[in-house]
Formats: sequence, structure tokens, C-alpha cells
Amino acid sequence: MEALRIDGMPAEPLAAAAHFHTHWLPEATAILAQGAPALVLVFPPADHTHREWRLAAVQGLARRFAPARVNALASGEEHAIAAATGYLARAPGVTGQYLPLDGTGAGEVLLVP
Repeated sequence: MEALRIDGMPAEPLAAAAHFHTHWLPEATAILAQGAPALVLVFPPADHTHREWRLAAVQGLARRFAPARVNALASGEEHAIAAATGYLARAPGVTGQYLPLDGTGAGEVLLVP
């Protein structure tokens, strides 16, 4: 599973969306066009005003490059990103999702073998 770390994003949602589509979407598209079976976009944390454009971007990529899986995470906590990426690697039916992570808000994840 490939991961693309998104950085350098403006704080204002409209400017952030424009920046993503100009600077990061071409890179994500190239990764998927080269045949990556799964891609996780890792966004920096942001408030709820960024949810809609991020979700639309990940869903659009997932539809365009199906059957490749595309999901997005939002976090600045490496342990939360690693746990979520591990989960997504073991969840072949999950695609087109935007998951804001809170590494301190939940208990241990129970995995059933």
C-alpha cells in the first residue's frame, strides 16, 4: 500500500482545496496510473471545514482508478497513522473513505483473526 504525505497546505479550506488539486492531485494520479493497487493520502489535521473537499477528492480518485483502493487519513500522530494504514491494508473492501484520526480519543482496536 502506497502512502502519499500531503503537506504545505493553507489553513483556509478553499485555498487548501486549490493547493491540493494543483500540487498533490497530479502526484496521486501518477501513482495510481502506474498500477498501485492501493493508495492512502495522509493529510495534516484540519477542522471540519476541510472534510467535504477532502472526501470528494478521495472518492473521485477511488471511482476513477477502481479497482485500486484509495483512502485518506488526517492526523499528525504517527502511531495513529500506522495503525490506520495497517487496518486499511487488511480491509480490502474499504475504499473512498476519509478518516480523521484521534490517537488519544479511542481505546485499543480489537482485531479478530
